[in-house]
Amino acid sequence: MPDDVLAEALAHAARSLNRVSSLEETLTEIVRTAQLSVPGADHVGVSLAHPDGRLDTLAATSDRVREFDSLQHRLGEGPCVFAAEADTIVHVPDVGTERRWPSYTAEAHERGLRAQIGVRLHADRNGRSSLNIYSEQEDGLDDASAQAADLFAAQAALAMGKARAIDQLQEGMRSRQRIGVAVGLLMHRYRTSEERAFAFLVRASSHGNVKLRDVAAEVVREFQLGLDEEP
Repeated sequence: MPDDVLAEALAHAARSLNRVSSLEETLTEIVRTAQLSVPGADHVGVSLAHPDGRLDTLAATSDRVREFDSLQHRLGEGPCVFAAEADTIVHVPDVGTERRWPSYTAEAHERGLRAQIGVRLHADRNGRSSLNIYSEQEDGLDDASAQAADLFAAQAALAMGKARAIDQLQEGMRSRQRIGVAVGLLMHRYRTSEERAFAFLVRASSHGNVKLRDVAAEVVREFQLGLDEEP
C-alpha cells in the first residue's frame, strides 16, 4: 500500500473513531475500521486477557475471529495471547512456518488461517486487551500490513481510553442517581432523615461487603416489586 493511501486510510479511521463515544460502540468501530485500514485483513477482533488466564472476545467482524480466539484460549498459546502480554507488535506473516506456538499454528493453518497480527491496546488490573488481525490469504499480512496495524492500534488505544473514561463517568452518574433514589425511598418508608437513610445504606454495604450502588439498586428493586404486588 503506498504511503499516501495508508495515510488517508488511517486518517479516515481516526475520524471514524472520534465519532463514537461509548466503549461498546468504540470497540465495534475499531474492528470495522481496522478491517478496512489494514491491507490483507480478512477478520479483526479485540480480545481481553484476564489475569486468571481467561480470554474474552470483546468485538469481532466475524465468527472466524471467535473461532481463532477460542482456539488460542483453549491451547493457552498464540499471537493473540502473546500480544496481550507483549509491549510490541506480533507479526506472523506465514502461519504454516511459524514455530513459536506449534500447537496453535498447526491447527489454525489446518482451519485456513494463513497470517496473523496482534497488538496490545490497553492494560490495567482487570486485564489486557489486544487488537487481533487474521488473514486467510497467502502472504496476506506483509510488512506494510504490520506497519498499518501498529499505527492504527495507537489510534484505537486512544479512542478506547476516551470511551472508558466516558463510560466510567456515566456509570458514576448512574450510581449517584440510584443512591439518591434509594435514600429518598428509605426516608419516605421509615420517616427518617436523609443522613440516617444514607447511613443505613452505608452500613448495609459494609456488613454485606457489597458495593453501595448495588445496595441502592436492591432497595429500588424491592420497592418496585412491592408496587407490582399491590392490588
